[in-house]
Amino acid sequence: MGSPTVPGAERQVASFLADLTTAGTVASGRTVPDDWAGLHAGTARNPTGVPGWQIDGCFPARSRLNTHHGWDHDAQFVMRLPEAWNGGLVVTGAPGLRRQYAVDFLIADWVLAGGYAYAATDKGNSGPGFHTAGSRPGDALADWHRRTTELTQAARRALRRHYGAEPRRTYVTGVSNGGYLTRWQLENQPDLYDGGVDWAGPLWRADGPNVLTYIPTALRNYPGYRDGRSARAHPAMIEAGFPAGSEFVWADLHAYHWPLTQRVYRACLDPYYEGADETYDYAARPGRVHEAVARISLTGRVGRPMLSLHGTLDALLPITLNADPYAAMAEREGRGHLHRLYRIEGGNHVDGFCDRHPGRLTPMLPHYRAAFESLTRWVEDGLAPPPSGTITSNGDTAD
Repeated sequence: MGSPTVPGAERQVASFLADLTTAGTVASGRTVPDDWAGLHAGTARNPTGVPGWQIDGCFPARSRLNTHHGWDHDAQFVMRLPEAWNGGLVVTGAPGLRRQYAVDFLIADWVLAGGYAYAATDKGNSGPGFHTAGSRPGDALADWHRRTTELTQAARRALRRHYGAEPRRTYVTGVSNGGYLTRWQLENQPDLYDGGVDWAGPLWRADGPNVLTYIPTALRNYPGYRDGRSARAHPAMIEAGFPAGSEFVWADLHAYHWPLTQRVYRACLDPYYEGADETYDYAARPGRVHEAVARISLTGRVGRPMLSLHGTLDALLPITLNADPYAAMAEREGRGHLHRLYRIEGGNHVDGFCDRHPGRLTPMLPHYRAAFESLTRWVEDGLAPPPSGTITSNGDTAD
């Protein structure tokens, strides 16, 4: 096979590597460990030794937020094509505000070892200034949808050129914002995919819930809870949806995740607001703000099989505000037969917190891999996965 090419890419560099997994790409400089730092538990173990081609590239874009490779160019992607291809393709978008290598350790290593081709996008814009991309409120988030679709279409054509055949199966998956994109793609572009796995995706709804409706509650109340100044602070956070039992991670979230999340998503969707983040009141904001959120909202109308998993101690995207309502939406839309939700007891939003709080959190990665295998059996063998439920700490399923 010759050097692979990605149709439509503005720039691309293809290299044959002895090992496409992070064990090899760290040594060869073909990944960026900072992209995936802190996302996995120290106990996680990955397969190695997968030879094949890696293509680093970018699609045409006006914004210049992604500095990787010295390109200062957004819409960057990485594509990896193993020598021993199983006929499948896995597509993902980066979690959080990270870039295209962000789930190299969590997802890419494992699916590549299984024989899948792999493609990941930076979502078209990234970093704390992502909201500056585009001209209208919500444009930056809407671009994530387009860029994931663009990458999937280009990857399918690249595989046909390289292997001589279209992928037999195409799966979309992702963590956090990548989970949101999994939901969106299966709702709006189902013909491109055979199924997907959503790992702790956020829920965007114009009438709520969304991160702008509940994170201000944490910003207002956590300091009073931490310092013992307010008897109402803790009940207010629990009432807002932050899970009881997750209090030991709140300091970590208040130090970085809550303020950053509120600031950058508010800037993207409501650039008109000039007040303090902790006093933000989404319900009272003008209709144009709700219209911006409506542009990027989910519906629950999934068109292909999808498994969702979410940790019960996720205090960044609480399960009762992001996963449970989405499952209910799918049911209301008559799509419940295509969806499962597995509530992982003790799971948090970021597996890296397992190292900060030993013995108090359940790593999500093993459950993700089990969910992916269940999805492929469902799609390829017609073996329906277990019904939605809670996965206990000992691995049992409880209704």
